[in-house]
Amino acid sequence: MPETKVKKTDDFNEWYNEIVELADLCDKRYPIKGMNVWRPYGWTLMGHVDQMIREEMIKTNHQELCFPLLIPESSFKKEEEHIEGFGSEVYWVTHAGLNKLEERWLLRPTSETAMYPMFSLWIRSHADLPLKTYQIVNTFRYETKQTRAFIRVREIHFFEAHTCHIDFEDAEKQIHEDKEIAKRLFEKLCLPFIFCKRPEWDKFAGAYYTISIDVLMPSLRTLQLGSIHQYRDNFAKPYEISYETEKGDHAFCHQTTYGMSERILGALIGIHGDNKGLIMPPAVAPTQIVIIPIIFKGKEKTVTDACKSLEKQLKNEGFRVYIDNRDITPGNKYYEWELKGVPIRVEIGPRDIENKQIVLVRRDNSEKKSILINSSIVMIKSELSDIAKTLFDNAKKILNENIHRVENIEKAKNLKGIVELPWCGNKDCALEIENVLEGNTLVEPIENNKCDKLCPVCKKHGVTWMRYAKSY
Repeated sequence: MPETKVKKTDDFNEWYNEIVELADLCDKRYPIKGMNVWRPYGWTLMGHVDQMIREEMIKTNHQELCFPLLIPESSFKKEEEHIEGFGSEVYWVTHAGLNKLEERWLLRPTSETAMYPMFSLWIRSHADLPLKTYQIVNTFRYETKQTRAFIRVREIHFFEAHTCHIDFEDAEKQIHEDKEIAKRLFEKLCLPFIFCKRPEWDKFAGAYYTISIDVLMPSLRTLQLGSIHQYRDNFAKPYEISYETEKGDHAFCHQTTYGMSERILGALIGIHGDNKGLIMPPAVAPTQIVIIPIIFKGKEKTVTDACKSLEKQLKNEGFRVYIDNRDITPGNKYYEWELKGVPIRVEIGPRDIENKQIVLVRRDNSEKKSILINSSIVMIKSELSDIAKTLFDNAKKILNENIHRVENIEKAKNLKGIVELPWCGNKDCALEIENVLEGNTLVEPIENNKCDKLCPVCKKHGVTWMRYAKSY
């Protein structure tokens, strides 16, 4: 079968760009750079990811809402630290038609400053808490670096959960729940990841602390897919989000957010794909099984009927299945569906029907096997489950093999991927190492982070390990 012009192992970035275009995920030719058009296949894939997120939100008693796109400047300015973090990235609206607005509006870069004035109206009593909400919307940030489909864009497909709680401890429970949601979600997406607590100088604007969700791409650069933020009452005070306690006093809410973006698709493409195209995890693949009729003259109806019978059985089991009966060669069909990453291809021809069997081909390893028709449903279920496990295990192996814990900078210089070094807690030491390694600070691991080694810069005792990696 044909392969990409650029090999994944030779030039990951060029391979990635080629795959995005060939697989019809999005079209980058829209006249505003970084604002891409979702093609049907890509939008369907994103929709399946969104549905998985919605299922997790419903399971954890979050309620979906939808806020307006525009935010008045006065609301945005209420939280000074937040506007400092986003001020250079926002798009401003200054006119309505020919009329200059009395107050400027901005397109939401994220929704704290849109939601929180409303939260202050909705929350009155401790009985209104916790408030657990989420929305899936587009956000806008003026990304001035080189744009890349799904990874660096100016119009971002974005999930954001916002919660309010009676105190810090209850908000901490929400952070724990968010981490469990991430574990469940990314396991279904076959994407092993690491939690990292961001340094003070790189946390979300206005947050008390930030936890990032990072994956390792085949280029051995990290990609942040999402983040979880503990706000304490940093936003509640300027936006006056308070409640009456059981004793009749008033207290400010403690808040959290949990956000993820379309970067998830970037990770799915980059981590699982190969030189033939995409490899989609079964849970989100727009088409999970494609059936290819192998037509011979005089046997058309027999083959078509067999394909339709299997399709009906699979659809009854809830699978997303498609019969490709176009008048083109089977080879062209194989190439196209391999490019689009369909997990399983089924081939049915007259000889297969005579032998009461079908031919099953796995996309992840190209394994081809003949199975009996009467056991096909059970076998297809088993193969889909094994494909998901194989994709996760392969990605996990790459991640584990490229996390390196060393004690000095000289060793770190020769390593790619994620490097962990002792850190004394001083910002200047971390930034000096970051500069020497030409990588970004991810900061400390959430687990297994105790360190009794010396900081390689100042030689003081480390308080934790610090992670460094080149990132997107």
